[in-house]
Amino acid sequence: MENKYRFFKRDVSWLSFNYRVLLEAEDKDLPLYERIGFISIYTSNLEEFYKVRVADQMAIVMGLVRDDASNPEEAAETLAEINKEVKRQELERMRIYKNLIIPEMRNRKIIFYQNPREVEAFHIPFISNFFREEIFPFLQPVPVKKEKFNTFIRDNRLYMAIRLKPRNLNNAPFEYFYFKLPYRKVPRFIELPKINDYYYLMFIEDIIKMNVSFLFPGYEIDSLYCFKISRDADIYIDDVITKPKAEDEMVDQLKMKVNKRKIGAVCRFVYDSYMPHDFLEYLSNALDINSKEWVPGDRHLSLEDLASLPCPRPELRSIHKPCPIKLSYLKERGSIARVVNHHDLLLFYPYHSFDHFIDFLYEAVHDPFCKEIMLTQYRVAENSAVINTLIAAAKNGKKVTVFVELKARFDEENNLATAQMMEAAGIHIIFSIPKLKVHAKVALVLRENKEGKLIRSYGYISTGNFNEKTARFYADVGLFVTNPTLIKDLHNLFLTLQRKIENPVFKSLLVARFNLVPSLKNLIKNEIRFVRKGLGGRIVLKMNALQDPLMIEELYKASEAGVKIDLIVRGVCCLIPGQPFSSNIRITRIVDSFLEHARVWYFGNGGKPKIFLGSPDWMKRNLYKRIEAVTPVFQKNTKQQLIDMLELELKDNVKACWIDENLQNIFKHPTQGEECIRSQYAFYEYLKKRESQI
Repeated sequence: MENKYRFFKRDVSWLSFNYRVLLEAEDKDLPLYERIGFISIYTSNLEEFYKVRVADQMAIVMGLVRDDASNPEEAAETLAEINKEVKRQELERMRIYKNLIIPEMRNRKIIFYQNPREVEAFHIPFISNFFREEIFPFLQPVPVKKEKFNTFIRDNRLYMAIRLKPRNLNNAPFEYFYFKLPYRKVPRFIELPKINDYYYLMFIEDIIKMNVSFLFPGYEIDSLYCFKISRDADIYIDDVITKPKAEDEMVDQLKMKVNKRKIGAVCRFVYDSYMPHDFLEYLSNALDINSKEWVPGDRHLSLEDLASLPCPRPELRSIHKPCPIKLSYLKERGSIARVVNHHDLLLFYPYHSFDHFIDFLYEAVHDPFCKEIMLTQYRVAENSAVINTLIAAAKNGKKVTVFVELKARFDEENNLATAQMMEAAGIHIIFSIPKLKVHAKVALVLRENKEGKLIRSYGYISTGNFNEKTARFYADVGLFVTNPTLIKDLHNLFLTLQRKIENPVFKSLLVARFNLVPSLKNLIKNEIRFVRKGLGGRIVLKMNALQDPLMIEELYKASEAGVKIDLIVRGVCCLIPGQPFSSNIRITRIVDSFLEHARVWYFGNGGKPKIFLGSPDWMKRNLYKRIEAVTPVFQKNTKQQLIDMLELELKDNVKACWIDENLQNIFKHPTQGEECIRSQYAFYEYLKKRESQI
């Protein structure tokens, strides 16, 4: 019998999220450069989407099957939907950029030239000199000829294609050249001389267009346009390991495949939509580009670079973001460990300072009873204070064990280099597990007395990486505990990662591939039982993505039984609201100054709530193909803080949207007389007030 339940397509749902990011650029209440930043984020997100998700769909269509469940017809249908939606969004992006952002910059006395024809006469001498002195030396034109094209086009680099002909030869055919824009050598955006109170900015490609005849003396320039290529960037490490030391082979594969990423299959050819069709066809034939890979763009491509747009007026940047709170009572009581000895400690980033976690590690370095420090590493900051502290611990005689996930997409090289640096310092490194990614965010400090007996130890379970850079703008939660059962579970998890235990038993910790999915199903069924007893059922789930059909079906069943369900899902959400089987489910999406990244789950439990936090989203890959860790929150005070956070987010009527049955972002607006609540800033004030009362 056909399943009555239905689901949104994962990739189409993600596009709905990215469109919501773009809509932030339309918000006139935000500082101008923060709005510009959201255009950059939207564009960067889309680039990665094509390099990974679209590349996967294209591989399925071409028969390069990577999954037993792959369906070429369905993939082709999905690609058509993606292309249609992306074209719609790109038109919106152009409208917001051209009609709202650029005029607003002019209103603020910043003239950002968008076309060489706009350039004022008083800037032409400067532009000409700048081209000859700063840009011209780095331009290397390459001829484009059908069947004679051997030069490789690099991924995600901006190129300019030129059509021209000899000036004094009648009926001479067009010739074509291209060159890579040198903005790795010269900034993408050039600040021109200030005139009166006005600042002036210009794209490097427009400076080149104004002076390109200097590059081709004796030629008549017909036209010139920018283009770029996106290549398949996903990396697949083979599951079959042949060497006795599996990690050696995995490292070898990783090095080889990271290099191959740069020459992956083309999945998108983005070009200036003003380019004539015959020019586009000629260029595509020479570059061996299939028309299915064509994606028309604006005159200026790669707008992710807007993140580095010079800001001559500092007040136009975001100046209202909260400064991280440093908890004074931790310093007053001498150490974090001393506080955690009495009660669990929750930290909310970026509202709280990540320095507190660094301090926690530093205390362990100098704790005479500390036997071993264990930690998982998924994405780590460059020149990381976390890693430097672990190295200090190893040099101070502590045993330090770090699990390094080499398969963290786009961080493979950084993770490998960091692992090798730690290994050289005496840290025991555990590399990736074949067939699995380890995505758990956990740390453990084991302590012994003089007799070698285990004494009070400390655990840390988080929703985010041990990365002080991302902790400044990712909204995450971390929990310090001393609960002996959780400490034992964390130790068993690390022993499992070291392949010292094959069938671990976890009494409190929920770990993907072991007890997580059965526990979640039981928690949902428990809410259904409370409904049937007349006590009501309540579930609130906060996460980045909800995609696994089996878990969504469990939520549909709970909704049909009468359980009231609120989902706070930032990104992909394949559950369809507003259906007979989902009438008790609402979906909220929040996009604001910080990236919502926490995974926090609430189950009403008949008035005695159960709260959980941890690393996984409800996606197939997280629930079945990764090692993820989730902790129950036991203490009343810490539970209440998480409940208060969820309640504020559900009340958000400034930056929150409902997701409807058509994947539309429906903004919540305060009713007449209702208080405006912007949850990120309201929660920051909540934490400040709470800290002042302790």
